[in-house]
Amino acid sequence: MSRVLLVSGSPSEHSRTAQLLDHVADLVTSEVSLLRLRDLPAEPLLLGHSHHPDLAAAAKSVAAADVIVLATPIYKAAYTGLVKAFLDGLPQKAFEGKTVVPIATGGTRAHLLAVDYALRPVLSVLGARHVTRGLFVLDTEIAPLAEELRPRLRALAEEVNAAPLRAAA
Repeated sequence: MSRVLLVSGSPSEHSRTAQLLDHVADLVTSEVSLLRLRDLPAEPLLLGHSHHPDLAAAAKSVAAADVIVLATPIYKAAYTGLVKAFLDGLPQKAFEGKTVVPIATGGTRAHLLAVDYALRPVLSVLGARHVTRGLFVLDTEIAPLAEELRPRLRALAEEVNAAPLRAAA
């Protein structure tokens, strides 16, 4: 069975992005774990102290995962600084051999391309074997979950569930 790591890049305690990941977790058939970047200690994260026990444990979770679902709200046309600091602190090829699924949430469709133009390049640089088609979700579609979002989430979950099969082929 594959291991799926859900990474929430929202700094908010009551995050719609994290709520969306909860819906994804319900649809994934693999072993799932959740990493909330907001729970990592700020000073070591911002200073890049990857040897800090909490940051080392987070990097270990990344290394142990077969599939990484990275979800972030979009602020000012890009992923959060929390995501940036976390990704910067990972080893250069931290995503090597892994399937990475980018998800972005935002308040307006003007941020729609942030997945492809801001997030996808950094995921590729980290060595992801496969970066799936991204998913952008409007904040208003999350709570309550919009009916038109459900098939998109099922399709995303199917891609996550099939990722280990693609890797073995």
